[in-house]
Amino acid sequence: MTRPKIIVLDDDPTGSQTVHSCLLLMQWDVETLRLGLQDDAPIFFVLTNTRSLTPEKAADVTREACQNLKQALDLENIQDFLVVSRSDSTLRGHYPIETDVIASELGAFDAHFLTPAFFEGGRTTRDSVHYLKVDGVETPVHETEFAQDSVFGYSHSYLPDYVAEKTEGRIPAEQVERFLLAEIRQGVLERLLHLHDNQCCVVDAETQADLNRFAADILAAADQGKRFLFRSAASLLTALAALPAQAIAPEAMAQYVRNSKPGAVIVGSHVQKTTEQLQHLLEQPGIVGVQVEVSRLLAPDREEARSHLLAEILEQTNAIYADGKTSVVYTSRHELTFDDAQTRLDFGEAVSGLLMDVLQNLPNAIGFLISKGGITSNDTLSTGLALRTAWLLGQVLPGVSMVRTAADHPQFPNLPIVLFPGNVGDATALATVYQRLAQSLT
Repeated sequence: MTRPKIIVLDDDPTGSQTVHSCLLLMQWDVETLRLGLQDDAPIFFVLTNTRSLTPEKAADVTREACQNLKQALDLENIQDFLVVSRSDSTLRGHYPIETDVIASELGAFDAHFLTPAFFEGGRTTRDSVHYLKVDGVETPVHETEFAQDSVFGYSHSYLPDYVAEKTEGRIPAEQVERFLLAEIRQGVLERLLHLHDNQCCVVDAETQADLNRFAADILAAADQGKRFLFRSAASLLTALAALPAQAIAPEAMAQYVRNSKPGAVIVGSHVQKTTEQLQHLLEQPGIVGVQVEVSRLLAPDREEARSHLLAEILEQTNAIYADGKTSVVYTSRHELTFDDAQTRLDFGEAVSGLLMDVLQNLPNAIGFLISKGGITSNDTLSTGLALRTAWLLGQVLPGVSMVRTAADHPQFPNLPIVLFPGNVGDATALATVYQRLAQSLT
């Protein structure tokens, strides 16, 4: 069986959180996409960062990426491929906008599958209901803070109803194909072979073994000519790529730290889990916090306020590094309210722009960088470090990736960067990652 190339359009850079040894592309021009298609790894990621964009911009970016991808596939003479629209496992994102655009540009597809299960983050799907483990208790996601998101909120955990809600009735709940646990564990190849006309399907999964079995049937159906599209969290990618263990164990990744030097941590995410993790991190020896009071960016003279704020932060981060410690630059924890989603997104861009200026002015010799939050991590790679591509080393903690810059990066060569999603891990997870890297510090 020929294994298709797995092409992941990732709406923030955390979708690679279950795989390793592959490329992340921060640009999607034809030549950069060809690098991903030429790479020996079975999978690569295109970091479109569309979750931080308006619906219109998200559609435009996805369309541009798909049109360029179509050219790159032709130039590389690749016919066998699977497309994954990777998004958040708590159902936040531009669905169905992105899958609609992908289908119009790269179709025709026989089906598109919603597979939001993400086991490393405590997300499972049973009887088509998506759950998140909160304090050890399985909770339907519509009862969690994520469903109240001011941009991507929703009312249903039962995935057919979620589809109907998000498509505004274009795909009624009763027309959604449900792939239930018992069926998946028995095998669903025959069902897959009978799908057509971009049928919407939702997929149960409680364990990685469930998705492994499902992925095997998907690949078998693809080998028989079926064309599928996925709206997925990261765990399905593990099953589709079927990679061996990563080269260096998560506990030993301190060996990537440059010259045993202290590092820096940038925290943009403001979800409750991040706040808890931040509190534990700030208690660690060798850590010094630098709070960014983002409300100062609302001052009438925003540029002047921004300039003063940046200068204050850099003075502190330079002094912390000179003292042999690791600075944690974090946004103030209270979430501001705005009149509309566009204003919130614009302010988020302003905050991220400030954080990226901080990053670009960090001491060049830092040993490592930890970026906390999906959008923050995307901006770290594409804007703060101005990367075209990055190499994914693997996971330093379940669901938490480490990448490395190229040896010829003009400011931070061979810098290991941890991409830490906002809503992954227990309360001590961020401190644990720091501890693993700090093992190498002198």
